[in-house]
Amino acid sequence: MAKQKYYVVWVGRQPGIYSNWAECTEQVNGFSGAKYKAFETKAQARQAFALGWARCIGATPALELPPEVITDSISVDAACDGSPGNLEYRGVHTKTNKELFHVGPLENGTNNLGEFLAIVHALALLQKQDKSIPIYSDSRTAIGWVKQKDVRSKLPRHQDTTKVWDLADRALSWLENNTYPNELLEWDTAKWGEIRADFGRK
Repeated sequence: MAKQKYYVVWVGRQPGIYSNWAECTEQVNGFSGAKYKAFETKAQARQAFALGWARCIGATPALELPPEVITDSISVDAACDGSPGNLEYRGVHTKTNKELFHVGPLENGTNNLGEFLAIVHALALLQKQDKSIPIYSDSRTAIGWVKQKDVRSKLPRHQDTTKVWDLADRALSWLENNTYPNELLEWDTAKWGEIRADFGRK
């Protein structure tokens, strides 16, 4: 049986605390700039709601990381409420959890495309900053697409998916025209828990 979670909606149709994912999605699905996150207990949810989203998303104090994790790195993740569905992706500094970029929601995307876009976004950002630190992703598929410079998504190309595919095509073009020193590392969720950029919506 799935463990009870509590969903805080800071920015949405009706901000508040919700006890199930279905009620949460009613408040945030399709709502531009929605801010929400899941918590393990009602007490945590109440505290987070009072603190506000800026202190709870991408800026929470860093938990202790396993010694094998390279802390000076970027962790990326994507969240999609369907396949296709509303897609978001972001990158955070692995040690501090500071959010470095956040894109979305984008309509009619997929999780794999979001994971791919997040990695390339991080690569381009690090190139501009002249940094060679590694990037963590929990998506083996997305890492493979980046290394192969080949997106193998089954998402159809049509008017409703134009925006997501335009971003993917731009990302592929960037990969074809740039080199990077950054290692792409797979986050070991089984050993380390959820990746630091996780949206907390599971």
